[in-house]
Amino acid sequence: MFRRIRRRAKELSEAQKQFAELQGQVPPGFGVPAPEPEPADSAAVVDDFLPPDLRVPSHDQVEGTIMPWKQPLVLDGDMAACAACGAYRDWLILSTHGEIWLRCRAGHQQQETRIDTAWFNRHSGPADATHSTFEDCLRHLGH
Repeated sequence: MFRRIRRRAKELSEAQKQFAELQGQVPPGFGVPAPEPEPADSAAVVDDFLPPDLRVPSHDQVEGTIMPWKQPLVLDGDMAACAACGAYRDWLILSTHGEIWLRCRAGHQQQETRIDTAWFNRHSGPADATHSTFEDCLRHLGH
């Protein structure tokens, strides 16, 4: 049985015979350098920056960012509540100069030290608008 397999291995298969015949042939166009492309007309130089009305200011050009937080805010197992009026939901969370502030519906603000800017960035979505004043932003958010 092993002798038959060895005999077959000594003989070339049909595919091996065809491959051996093609060894000396070179396909047409092989080894010929590709033709150089024709020089195109010089295109007009285009400014690749967005128009000014579509540009978003960078983080160092804004005073801060605000996001609404409708549900109760639970931090370290405690529910955050306004120190002045006791409100515990419908917050605006402000991130400015590395600090986090909470603003209740009544307009009271308090600094929240249990939240950092990393938490704010994880939970805030993309900005949908930029405003020149704090009051414009409050109006936009319905406060």
